[in-house]
Amino acid sequence: MNDVDRLFREYHVPLVRYLTRRLGDRDWADEVAQETFLRAMRQETIVSERAWLFAVATNLVRDEARKDARRRHRLELLREQARVDEVVEPEPLAIERAQEAALARKALDMLVERDREALLMREEGLDYTEIASALELSIGSVGTTLARARRRLVEAYESLQHGGSGVRGTHAAS
Repeated sequence: MNDVDRLFREYHVPLVRYLTRRLGDRDWADEVAQETFLRAMRQETIVSERAWLFAVATNLVRDEARKDARRRHRLELLREQARVDEVVEPEPLAIERAQEAALARKALDMLVERDREALLMREEGLDYTEIASALELSIGSVGTTLARARRRLVEAYESLQHGGSGVRGTHAAS
């Protein structure tokens, strides 16, 4: 019988019992004990066997706890980054912005004149009374005109995005 066999027979049960109490998991305790005895096999001399085995086992548990803490910290950072990435969209490139602006301009040009003018006036900050006066509309019809114009603008823009040409000045059914 060699020294490792003797160490195992003498200290395995108390070591696993200690680790089980420390970890609360018998399977994990067995794994740590196994690694402890593997390290004992590689050791040329061990002065105080029992103290050495328990110290190595305790250090393995601490090392694993540190690794777990680092993993949890990294996962939390990744989760946080994912939340930030969901909120923050990447800045479009200048060429993409220019293409989108050209599409929007084209879609705006596809609207009938009154819809286009109502949207542009509202965008410039004119209130309903001013828009009604400028376009010779009743104040009550400005909201309807703007809603219809927005809907048609969106439809024209989406049509252009999907490769359609659309027809200038068409009226969609309200």
